[in-house]
Amino acid sequence: MTSIEAARGEIDMDSPPAWRVTAAAFAAAVESGQLDLPLPGSGRTSERWARLASLAAGDLSLARLGEGHADAVAILAELGGPAPEPGSRWGVWAAQPPGGGLTAARAARGWRLTGLKQYCSGARSCTRALVTATAPDGVRLFAVDTSGGLTPVPGSWPATGMAGSDTLNIDFDDAAAEPVGPPGGYTGRPGFAHGGVGVAACWYGGARAVADTLLSAARRRDVGPHALAHLGAVHIALTSARVALDQAGDEIDADPYDLAGAGPVRALRVRAQVEAAATEVMGRVGRALGAGPLGHDEAHARRVADLTVYLRQHHAERDLAQLGALVAERGSGW
Repeated sequence: MTSIEAARGEIDMDSPPAWRVTAAAFAAAVESGQLDLPLPGSGRTSERWARLASLAAGDLSLARLGEGHADAVAILAELGGPAPEPGSRWGVWAAQPPGGGLTAARAARGWRLTGLKQYCSGARSCTRALVTATAPDGVRLFAVDTSGGLTPVPGSWPATGMAGSDTLNIDFDDAAAEPVGPPGGYTGRPGFAHGGVGVAACWYGGARAVADTLLSAARRRDVGPHALAHLGAVHIALTSARVALDQAGDEIDADPYDLAGAGPVRALRVRAQVEAAATEVMGRVGRALGAGPLGHDEAHARRVADLTVYLRQHHAERDLAQLGALVAERGSGW
């Protein structure tokens, strides 16, 4: 064995996979009550966003699992699903990418799910999950127990970014499932838009952590006027994102059932605002400090890689086009 091979072996033995580290932190967060967040529209929605942002500032992969768990709890409350058991760890696996997916069929033993579900965060750490699947009467949401009939596909998330989130494809083989809500209920409920803002709160928290690297450098040494200009612009971007999130929280609390129909426009707008702010923060921190933090600060490099991937839950021009269509239909409101 060469010295290089020996070193690699030591790294493999001494360092558990990133997903195992995050899974342990996720379990601890559930058990401790850290993820018992106020429900959207409860009068404390901004507090919900702030706690998600703080979680994300510490670890974006953990925030991805924590946000999914908190979202699942909110969905179950809104749609009248089963009450989460103490200590259970929930995910929401609702991606609908092109191609074959998950199908649901009634059987003598109740609903059964078969097929492949992609982008299942917490594939090996969630004990329960809410899953969308195509049924004969439309797309439905189901609650599943991850201990039976589900097989995570190894190697289906080879990326460095968000490695700790354990986002794998899962094969469903005649898995038992309990329907939650009516056909179309998952996307048709007011909370679907509210939950989209919650994801943006995680992006904001991740961007805040990236910005801390520049702030810390500016406090320790003379970084020069150009870097200080970038720091000023970062401050503006993050403040604007936080104000947008706080305003959204107040609006949701004022109309939790979205009787005014403003939820979809608000969610698309805030997500776009926060995505743009986070993208600007990463760009400006990189331009201000160069390759040093990316090459020598492991925590910073991981935050940038994680945030780069997480932000792609925003669908760029496709989401902006959807927002534009809604604005054209409803009127500007500015």
